[in-house]
Amino acid sequence: MKKSAGILIYKLVNAKPQLLLVHPGGPFWKNKDEGAWSLPKGEFADDEDPLEAARREFEEETGFACSGDFIELSPVKLKSGKTVYAWALENDIDIKKIKSNDFEIEWPPKSGKMQRFPEIDKAEWFSPVIARKKINAAQSAFIDELESLLKKSTR
Repeated sequence: MKKSAGILIYKLVNAKPQLLLVHPGGPFWKNKDEGAWSLPKGEFADDEDPLEAARREFEEETGFACSGDFIELSPVKLKSGKTVYAWALENDIDIKKIKSNDFEIEWPPKSGKMQRFPEIDKAEWFSPVIARKKINAAQSAFIDELESLLKKSTR
């Protein structure tokens, strides 16, 4: 069974959370918006520590290394059957400085022509309400859980 690990970065603006989401690069995702965004994440092997994999994937997709007090969130299962493990981390990242790694695919299909695309083509900060519309539906559970944890911590 495939599994991914990722990091949901948040910052507090006027005591309200803003969430960092990324949009996948490549021709398949080019004109997709609502439901296409994600937290920076990637697959990992059975012998790999999920948090270390999440940190590695975050750096590959954004160009930023991250460390700090990670908040473990409950894993979610995507429609594909893949399980996504996630951690939240408070951080303020300048989205203009994000630099993703590339991947190569045959494009157009069956053309014999290989093209390179960024793994993510953009990143943005969203309020939880907007983030729920933008993010892959199953991943919205991460937003719900983080919001709940943040509300408990301010009581």
